[in-house]
Amino acid sequence: MELRIDAGLVRGARRLAAEIVEPVGSFIEAHSTVSVERAVLRLLGVDGVGRDDVPLPNLFVERLGPERLCRGAAHYLGALVAETGRTPDDVAGAVGDGTLDLNTADLTPDAAARGALAKTVVRALGRLDARREERAALLERLPQAPPPLLYVIVASGNIYEDRTAAIAAAEAGAQIVAVIRSTGQSLLDFVPYGATTEGFGGTYATQENFRIMREALDAVSERLGRYVMLTNYASGLCMPEIAAMAALERLDMLLNDSMYGILFRDINMKRTFVDQHFSRMLNARSGIVINTGEDNYLTTADAVEQAPAVLASQFINEAFAHRAGMPDAQIGLGDAYEIDPALEDGFLFAVAQAQLARQCFPDAPLKYMPPTKHMTGDVFKGHLIDAMFNLCSVMTHQTIHLCGMLTEAIHTPFLGDRALALENARYVMNTARHFGDEIEFKPGGIVERRAQSVLRDTHALLERVAVLGLMDSIDAKIFADVKRSPGGGRGLEGVFARDAEYWNPIEEALARRPAVQVV
Repeated sequence: MELRIDAGLVRGARRLAAEIVEPVGSFIEAHSTVSVERAVLRLLGVDGVGRDDVPLPNLFVERLGPERLCRGAAHYLGALVAETGRTPDDVAGAVGDGTLDLNTADLTPDAAARGALAKTVVRALGRLDARREERAALLERLPQAPPPLLYVIVASGNIYEDRTAAIAAAEAGAQIVAVIRSTGQSLLDFVPYGATTEGFGGTYATQENFRIMREALDAVSERLGRYVMLTNYASGLCMPEIAAMAALERLDMLLNDSMYGILFRDINMKRTFVDQHFSRMLNARSGIVINTGEDNYLTTADAVEQAPAVLASQFINEAFAHRAGMPDAQIGLGDAYEIDPALEDGFLFAVAQAQLARQCFPDAPLKYMPPTKHMTGDVFKGHLIDAMFNLCSVMTHQTIHLCGMLTEAIHTPFLGDRALALENARYVMNTARHFGDEIEFKPGGIVERRAQSVLRDTHALLERVAVLGLMDSIDAKIFADVKRSPGGGRGLEGVFARDAEYWNPIEEALARRPAVQVV
């Protein structure tokens, strides 16, 4: 089934989105952040914790201070490796505990600093490539069932309990398992170290927790004969570091949005824009599919009224991802089935939005989120609403499908709730697998008129944003009815201008791959 929509408006929306992100891209190119520098250090082998259990990447960056950091943390790491002959991890530890003086590094020639890390950079990129190749080989040997890929969440706070729940979910049919982060972790300007067993509303994202969950899902994948994907969250103040750790531990997907942290966590927009660019460069190289967060708009505003803003954000997220070198096959643009159940023909409106996104982004692995805003304690009605969501998803060929829970409004899902959700989704996906291929939309009917209206309004909205500029548009509450100012929010103090001698060898290596061309 295909909607009759104006292809010229789709092309125009894509051009406008590229125009909108261009000046933000110029800002990104001239700046870095403490979290980008810490991600570079992690990729170059700096790991572990120092005094007071502070992560070594944080200690190293703090010791450098703003005056040195503008040259890039890698320059000083390389200079000290050249001067001492020690490993990057040893050097960072000595700097962190104050036993290695940074003053000598100020005088080390650039060539010596870069030469000292040349092999380390090659090894770092080689590790990312090896993990990507592992994933490809596993998917070849243990193929998944066709999309929509059934995605469920585990979030107990204890990684070992999450592991048990994830295995149970996979056995019940889940194809993707996401571990929600502990409440507030996105506002921490450091990444906790090691395995964790205490978290509120979720489990801390740490590299060891990633390793534990990846190992468990690999084992169950072998037993089931199909690859089970792992997802976490590359958002918040440590977005680039999470992306680096996820790449090293072979996560398959990351929630990674260009504006989510700004709008919903009040993280400074300048910090977010710089961080999302570098994290997406890493995701592109690592083969990690990003999931964007447009579904969150519909938790703060009406789904019908905000439909143009959702589509506009999808175009903007795509444009940012293209600037970072991401191919369409890794850009999982988000949406949600958050239509008010009381709205007459609400299902038709939901189908119009889902199909419109599919046609605007034909090669993107779209991520479709379940109803949450209008769920109540009536589990029978909730299970029925989830079935309608499942039908909308399969008939419009969504790719990543987060299963809705009948107890959404009551408590964190039990294992049995997840099993029921997966059973519901499997039934609908199987019985209506080719439904969308067998029907046509009525010319001029409700679905088609709705899609055409949303597309026109999206184009007009993007025209307005192009005139105002993206940062000022966010300040004007254009997205999700949330106002954020360019100078406000958390993390602005961690943004700094690069000087003429700035060096980021990981970014240089990632940028050597040709950027995605937008037609």
